[in-house]
Amino acid sequence: MKSVPKLIRRFIGIMLLSAVLIIGLNLILLAVYSLNQMPNRHPWQTAGEVADHLHWDGHEYVLSSETALELKTSGAWAVLIDNKTMQVIWQTDDLPQTVPVSYCASDIAGITRGYIDGYPTFTGESEKGLVVLGYPKDSFWKHMWPSWDYRLIASLPRTILTVLAMNTVLVFMIYFFANTRLFGSVKPIINGIQALSAGEAVHIKEKGLLSELAANINRTSEILQSKDKMLEKKETARANWIAGVSHDIRTPLSMVMGYACQLESDRRLPKDSCQKASVIVKQSERMRNLISDLNLASRLEYNMQPLHPEKQNVVAIVRQVAVDFINMDIEGSHPVVWETDEALTVCTANVDRDLIRRAVSNLIQNCISHNNACRIHVGVTAENGTCTITVADDGKGVSDEQLEKLNSSPHYMVCDENTAQQRHGLGLLIVRQITAAHNGNVSMGRSRYGGFEAALTLPADNI
Repeated sequence: MKSVPKLIRRFIGIMLLSAVLIIGLNLILLAVYSLNQMPNRHPWQTAGEVADHLHWDGHEYVLSSETALELKTSGAWAVLIDNKTMQVIWQTDDLPQTVPVSYCASDIAGITRGYIDGYPTFTGESEKGLVVLGYPKDSFWKHMWPSWDYRLIASLPRTILTVLAMNTVLVFMIYFFANTRLFGSVKPIINGIQALSAGEAVHIKEKGLLSELAANINRTSEILQSKDKMLEKKETARANWIAGVSHDIRTPLSMVMGYACQLESDRRLPKDSCQKASVIVKQSERMRNLISDLNLASRLEYNMQPLHPEKQNVVAIVRQVAVDFINMDIEGSHPVVWETDEALTVCTANVDRDLIRRAVSNLIQNCISHNNACRIHVGVTAENGTCTITVADDGKGVSDEQLEKLNSSPHYMVCDENTAQQRHGLGLLIVRQITAAHNGNVSMGRSRYGGFEAALTLPADNI
């Protein structure tokens, strides 16, 4: 259930990231919108600039052209109120008619704080008086009484952080409680899927937000369990059929071989008939070997073959098999070459001696069966806690297509619907099964001598 906390963390992370991104985006949009909506971003600064750039040329007050252009662009007007007389002694050409030209002290206080006839005003100090800058109506909004408690301003950062923290906790709690039912529904679903992958029967209560998904998982579990039972019955029936047929064939096959051997040795028969009887004997022996292989492969496939693992010297086992084939090669068409380091005399592994002999014999016989004449190289190596048996030849070898079939094509012992595809023989299948029963692995490919090579790697007990 490691995935559930991970899922919760991801949901929370997505929620927090979304909140941060939304807040940041809103702030950016607010800033862009404010900048676009504020033609004059610093009216107080502009009022000070007007006061600085307004000078007496001996006849009248003159405002610099740049400042005048800025006022015109902003749609603002300006006046200069004399300190002594409280009269307007200078004004811009676009001064509204409703703006007075004389003021008293109380008027000056109102101008500084807010508006003149609805026009937001800003002031700047000049040597001769007070410069008043007025902007179009509804262009600015001004606080009439901008006074704040000092303690409020001093604690403002802490207050903002506290409010943000409380909002975050509140959002998290709302999100968590809103999704508690969802998380409660997800947990049994995940448990059910994990149980399905392990081949176990699953039954999830079909309630909550994911009841439909739970029902589908229950139906899937029922289908898989039903198929497993059917497959088990088929495999049992096939194993019993193989064992029964093998047993039933032995008796008539023994009679065929016995009579054929008698006919083969009967000197009264023509030579041609004796040769035919000899062929019957050889083919009967081949059938007997195939039946024996089929029984062994079936027992290994269904774990019915009893293993008798003991600490054995793999080098000695493989050497004995090689010697047996050397002694049987009377014609010398398939010489066996022993290629093992002389220093390696012992490689101990916990194996069934007879099964390992059978596997090595099958590999050597495979080289003989597929090559009219070839040299067979047999060797044992030990490294990294493993013992590797290698059988290679310098015969005609195998093509890429044949290697692909050897490594991927199903066998008649494997339950498969592709019955039309040609399968390879039982010999290499038995080699794979024996190796797998000893927790080893088999690799097949081209040998360095140009032919075929197979390597059996077994876990060594002591090197």
